[in-house]
Amino acid sequence: MDEPYQAYLNRVARLTLPAAYRSQLATIQPSPKFAGDRPAAFPGYSITTPVGLSDADNTPLYESLIATQQELQAQLGSDFVVPVPPESFHLTLADLIWDRAYQDALKAKPDFAAELCDCVEQSFQRYRQIVREPSPLALQVMGLIVRPRAIVVGLVPHQEPAYNRLLHLRRSLYQNPALIGLGIEQQYNFTAHITLGYISQVPSWSAEDVMMLAERLIALNDAHWLDTKPQMLWVKQAELQKFADMTHFFREPEFPVVAV
Repeated sequence: MDEPYQAYLNRVARLTLPAAYRSQLATIQPSPKFAGDRPAAFPGYSITTPVGLSDADNTPLYESLIATQQELQAQLGSDFVVPVPPESFHLTLADLIWDRAYQDALKAKPDFAAELCDCVEQSFQRYRQIVREPSPLALQVMGLIVRPRAIVVGLVPHQEPAYNRLLHLRRSLYQNPALIGLGIEQQYNFTAHITLGYISQVPSWSAEDVMMLAERLIALNDAHWLDTKPQMLWVKQAELQKFADMTHFFREPEFPVVAV
């Protein structure tokens, strides 16, 4: 399902263009992951980079994104976009299971968590056999992306070998029959991003309102990422993370981790 490197670069680049902002803002919807400004229950598991400002390698980037969040709220309105707490910043490397599917799996398998850990460790072992000399991967921030229910910054691996390693990691998970047996399957193309905020309320905008908001996003994007020094996210390891909602991610001591 995931595409070649050049196709990925082209797709993410198009998402940061003014035309994409205008079309997405015209059809944007409130996120079910929030009720007003409060996170809604949305439990599940995913494979991510280390979460939040405890990820010392990425503290400078995350601090910059905090400032971007503040500007977004100032430009778009605090009722429109709910910022993600900085302690929840992360890059999702592979979605696993969430919400109703997770709740159903938990009812069917009371020992689901233990089985999941074992299966993820199997996948990580397979990845280690493919990538025998892991090293940090650099992903460059391309700019703001308006998604159907959120505003994010899009990322692209700085070199094709880094992209291929991320695909190897994803395939080691999604092609693992044991994980498939737990109800886990790939549902989305990989679009590397860090979520800045979720959409809370969508006013009744006119076409002129949409154009005005798009222009504000374009100006904000250009000020941060056009003709400026590239900002990088450094990925050293992938971790199994559990979440209760989109503001609360945590790990247990037995959760698997792998150097990328």
